[in-house]
Amino acid sequence: MAEDAGVGISALYLRYRSKEHLLREVARDGLTRFIEALRAGLADDRDAWVAYSDCLWRVVDGQSQALAQRVAGTFTPTNELARLAGEASELAIELHRRTQAAGALREDVSPADVVLILEMVSLVDLPGPEQGRDLRHRYLALALQALRAPGSEPLPGPPADESDLTARWRAP
Repeated sequence: MAEDAGVGISALYLRYRSKEHLLREVARDGLTRFIEALRAGLADDRDAWVAYSDCLWRVVDGQSQALAQRVAGTFTPTNELARLAGEASELAIELHRRTQAAGALREDVSPADVVLILEMVSLVDLPGPEQGRDLRHRYLALALQALRAPGSEPLPGPPADESDLTARWRAP
């Protein structure tokens, strides 16, 4: 992480007491940015699909949701992180339901399904910032086509649910 940030490991430990403290801060930052993107999506009064898909683009471009999920379960979460995760979940569910109620999002897709899809798309990373970004955009566009109602075929298996996501936040 230090190398990616262009600083030495000693600089990180001057700012953060421990690796666990650093991971908590990474998760807090990711959750905060995810919440901002969700709030912007909910405040968007354009067509429901446009508002929803623009929100997902912001999430993928900001790498916020994947950042928080990537470090989930690697540290003991704080009360603040639990509160932020709960808020993010409530906002994501509200945006999801609003988009489904408008008939723009497949009925057989759960909010947790979308979170996991965003995580998969956000994990695409190749050398060079443009190359990774371009592929993330490509795969998000493919995912959005699959998510749009009505959907061409029923999906196999049950959808993911909130308990699938929260299980990852348990302390190691």
